[in-house]
Amino acid sequence: MSTAEEPAGGEDKPWGEVTPEAARRLLVAAVDAFAERGYHATTTRDIAGRAGMSPAALYIHYKTKEELLHRISRIGHDRALEILRAAADGEGTAAERLADAVRSFVRWHAERHTTARVVQYELDALGVEHRVEIVELRRRSDAAVREIINDGVRAGEFDVPDVPGTALAVLSLCIDVARWFNTQGRRTPDEVGALYADLVLRMVTAQK
Repeated sequence: MSTAEEPAGGEDKPWGEVTPEAARRLLVAAVDAFAERGYHATTTRDIAGRAGMSPAALYIHYKTKEELLHRISRIGHDRALEILRAAADGEGTAAERLADAVRSFVRWHAERHTTARVVQYELDALGVEHRVEIVELRRRSDAAVREIINDGVRAGEFDVPDVPGTALAVLSLCIDVARWFNTQGRRTPDEVGALYADLVLRMVTAQK
């Protein structure tokens, strides 16, 4: 499935929050190119060609290729944080909230696997200032998961000796789905989300 078929945040039009239309088309093309070739092997000519535009047109909307990557990464990480914070702030027990966080986060990485691969695995290609910004968003996502696990430990639902390490393991499991998920595979995004939620609850030894 190409990125053009993958909404970045649930909107009807993929990356609908990006305007004007030419900028959106370039961003969609960049996601496809970065996912297929990698950031460093992709040229601005590649991106413009996929968008059906001239290379000069790209610079009207994005000063550099890195600016395009930053825009993709920022939108993706904002969405990731939104998903995890919604679960952390939600109703229910810690086990229910952790399961909701994992199900939703995994489903996003499966449904938007092309986008997610770029968002999660091209961080090192960002410039220093942009990398610091994105790392802070990742820190806040990690904090949301740690918050749920700490709540479960305090309530006696979880037995977790190392909360930071466990939170990192949970996030790593979820993120890795973007690397291997195949739309032609035998499991749907919802099924993978349910499987991983069960695995994570077993990991933290939630009391049934």
